Amino acid sequence: MKYRIHHSTCYKYALPVSHCYNLAYVLPRSTERQRVENIEIKLSPAISSQSQHLDYFGNRFLQFAIEKDHQELKVSITSELTIQENTSNINLDFGTPCAYVKYLLKNSKDWETLCAREFLLDSPMVQQHPDLAEYATASFADDRPFLSAVMDLTQRIFNDFTYDPNFSDVATPLAEVLKHKRGVCQDFAHLAIGCLRSLGYPARYVSGYLETLPPPGKEKLVGADASHAWFAVYSPGEGWYEFDPTNNTLTSAQHVTTAWGRDYSDVTPLKGVIFGGGISPQLMVSVDVQRVTEDIIQGL
Repeated sequence: MKYRIHHSTCYKYALPVSHCYNLAYVLPRSTERQRVENIEIKLSPAISSQSQHLDYFGNRFLQFAIEKDHQELKVSITSELTIQENTSNINLDFGTPCAYVKYLLKNSKDWETLCAREFLLDSPMVQQHPDLAEYATASFADDRPFLSAVMDLTQRIFNDFTYDPNFSDVATPLAEVLKHKRGVCQDFAHLAIGCLRSLGYPARYVSGYLETLPPPGKEKLVGADASHAWFAVYSPGEGWYEFDPTNNTLTSAQHVTTAWGRDYSDVTPLKGVIFGGGISPQLMVSVDVQRVTEDIIQGL
């Protein structure tokens, strides 16, 4: 499947900004199932410097600076990419049991497993906690296939928690999300990650998008027309698998990956430092994910 994604961010300031220095995680990354064909970057006003880099996790990010007075910042990214649908039939009721996953995580010398262990550790926005372990334990019997247990946790979050865009912001503690059972996709991804790490399983945060228009006969997924978030979990010998607790599903070709890290703080879409601007800038974000034909992409 081929997609064109347009992500636009606009900040309007009450007072002039004399300088700003920014990092933007809005460039989709290439993965085993996702190939980036082209990226067009438009920044306004005129920038003083711009560069692209790879971070520790292999994400591509944009770094730019503006060193003249401005009261509006616009960042517009248009990406074209191809995503391969997962053609393998994943039967979650077979595979490595939970107890043996823990054994392998502790004892395996496999390089991928050793690297995955860093996602067992606490991160700025996700700390292990007994309450998270208690919530998750019901899904993870020792003899249950591990991926089946993760899917059960995903389904429980979907059923137990209410999607409420007015409840939380980027600073809402995970404890509040668990207490009130409300939040958005970012909170549900953090919740699942916190549950898994609290039980001793490595998990990472994934940011990206959902296709705007659903396939025929299916309901529109929550998170379309906006940035989205989900999580990935690691099983030794089986690899990384991605789950979307906001929509109670494994990820598909409709999920477009931008970046991954320990939590949201590693892959914030746009962050930086400004000089001036006053308080409470006005933020406007729009996302359009469009499925296109190969002929259209080649004709651009």
